[in-house]
Amino acid sequence: MEYAYLGKSGLAVSRLCLGSMTFGGQTDEAESARMIAAFLDQGGNFIDTADVYTEGRSEEIVGKYIKDRRSEVILATKVRMRTSPDVNGFGASRKRIMDGVDASLRRLGTDYIDLYQIHVWDADTPVEETLRALDDLVTSGKVRYIGCSNYLSWQLMKSLGISDFRGYSRYISLQQQYSLVNREADRELVSLCAEEKVGIIPWAPLGGGFLTGKYRRGETPSEGRLGTAKTGESSWQYRAEDKNFAILDAVLAVAEETGKTPAQVSLNWLLEQPCITSPIFGASTFAQFEENMGSVGWRLPLELRQRLNEASALPDEYPARFLNKFRRNI
Repeated sequence: MEYAYLGKSGLAVSRLCLGSMTFGGQTDEAESARMIAAFLDQGGNFIDTADVYTEGRSEEIVGKYIKDRRSEVILATKVRMRTSPDVNGFGASRKRIMDGVDASLRRLGTDYIDLYQIHVWDADTPVEETLRALDDLVTSGKVRYIGCSNYLSWQLMKSLGISDFRGYSRYISLQQQYSLVNREADRELVSLCAEEKVGIIPWAPLGGGFLTGKYRRGETPSEGRLGTAKTGESSWQYRAEDKNFAILDAVLAVAEETGKTPAQVSLNWLLEQPCITSPIFGASTFAQFEENMGSVGWRLPLELRQRLNEASALPDEYPARFLNKFRRNI
């Protein structure tokens, strides 16, 4: 396993992060426990969950099976989504955050969370309230670092600016959808994270399973996330596009040339992208887990990386296209 520091911090995390969204649901407890043990045994130390995953069962399972190795694990969870029908049962208010962290700590069976993340921007709560509450959690020792997820560039920059001005703990990470078939973060977020030293931990690094290579043009999937999710980011409506299939063709060709699987190629490509710290991979079976773990410890040749870059690159757009004309070449 390889490691990197997460954002502007001294926190060393494994280059792969084990995602637990399916634990206690699609992935039963026994299989989840097996993955956690194997991940730690193979040098992984970064595990991500959320209070909303499988109605809290994910946190319970993760907490149960890292208990004897807690000091080895960088444990990340999230708050913001609805976990209660109560009017204050969702959002990023001080109340929701304080109630949420205590509930997560109980389910996880621990007295601290290494990385506590705001799951989605809350437009109804003043950002100052959210950041002050998070800073208080760091001061109290319940949380050691903070991060955010699914933010626009202005939302992240506003948060960082307020934290710096007020002397609050600042976000060290951004959990964002990012993969060969979803590079929208390249427009502004990646350069912002590079400038502000915020580590990116991509979710859906395989495009919800699209980049595993098991889907074909003209077919409607009946299984996996792309087959079961009728709407949302991991639904077939956002994947079954000609450009995405062209990207998949490039991945399949590179996989054949390297002797790796399409999933391993796609994850390895991500590891070399700017500001990418640890892609969050999930697995519904132990076989998928082992395959994904095989994406580290080797490097794609430069020519093959460039081929994937070209196949997946965003269109050359304003204002980036215009600003690039004024770069200094010295």
